[in-house]
Order: sequence, then C-alpha cells, then structure tokens
Amino acid sequence: MWIQISSGQGPVECARAVVLFMQELIKELQDAGFKAGVIDTDPDEEPETAKSVLISSDINKDHPLLKTFEGSVLWICKSPYRPTKRRKNWYIDVEVFHESDEVAFSEKDLRIETMRSSGAGGQHVNKVESAVRITHIPTGISATAREERSQHQNKKLALTRLKRLIDEANQSKNQNTRKAMQKRHDSIERGNPVRIYQGSDFVRKE
Repeated sequence: MWIQISSGQGPVECARAVVLFMQELIKELQDAGFKAGVIDTDPDEEPETAKSVLISSDINKDHPLLKTFEGSVLWICKSPYRPTKRRKNWYIDVEVFHESDEVAFSEKDLRIETMRSSGAGGQHVNKVESAVRITHIPTGISATAREERSQHQNKKLALTRLKRLIDEANQSKNQNTRKAMQKRHDSIERGNPVRIYQGSDFVRKE
C-alpha cells in the first residue's frame, strides 16, 4: 500500500513536520517488521522540508497500526524559521491508499499508456517502459505513476490515484464547494489529530 503525508497549503513549518513524521513513521513500520520507503517527494523551499511525500509499505491493510496514524497529525512547536511567529500548532495530513481502493473500471473507459521512467534507476529506466499513465476517457481525468520499479506496481498506483481524483471531482461537483480535481492536501482537517508531537525533537505526546 501507499501512505501519503502532506502539508497541504500550510506554511514551511508544516512542510518540516512532513519530513519529521515521515522519518518517525518509516522507523515505526520497520520496527514492526514491515518494509517501508519513500518513493516520491515534493520538496518545499527549505532543506529537510517537503510539501508531500509518498511512502510504499507492505503493511497489511487490516493491521491495527494503520488506525493510529491515518488522519491529521499535530506538531506543537515554536517556529524554527520565524522566531517572532506566535503560532505553535502545525497540522499535516496522512492518508492511506489501499490496493482495495482501486475501482473496477471497465476496460473500454480506460486508456493505458506505458513510458520510460525518469530519474534514478540507471540503465533500468532507459530500457524498460515501467511508468504508466491511465486516462479515464469519459471524464478526461488521468493519473501517472512512475515511482515503483515494476510496470505492474505502477499500474496499481496509477489506478489508485485515478480513483481518488475521480472521487474528489465528484465530491467537488456535488457539493459545489471546491474546484473539480482539487487535491486532498489542499483541505487538511485542522483539529481532532490522531497523533500529537511536541518540540523541536518531535516527541510524541501519549
């Protein structure tokens, strides 16, 4: 499965919290015996900050650990970037993408394209068309995945992203409160955090 950690439209302090929580979560998953690693990052302006990161893990979808981190996460800390800033509460969002979330699209509704991956990977990305772009023909919405090494895994990730984009577009249309296809990380819930961390050393509050 995939786990997305996002700062939303929050300031750089939230982007710092993304990286801090990413490090904590990967360690936590690995300590529990699962594989976990970053497969995509959208960096922010400061070092060691990110607008969002995508983690791949083999944790079981029914594992109770999942319920402890999906939702909003609060970091309570004086800004490390703006000493005069009075605000101390920084929220980020954590969302889990299960393979079971994939929608059973009809083949006639999809256009699936493969392409060569870019970025790290050496000769592998030059010879194998492992990246996948899937377009939902009736809506024109498309999603691309190139982070995984295999075309099969990238297809799963692209399908998952496509379903979420269509769901968000439908919700936006029905509620008429957001533009179609606005990303989830633009609307992080500020409150009721599933986890709270405190201080510059990012210690979890039990």
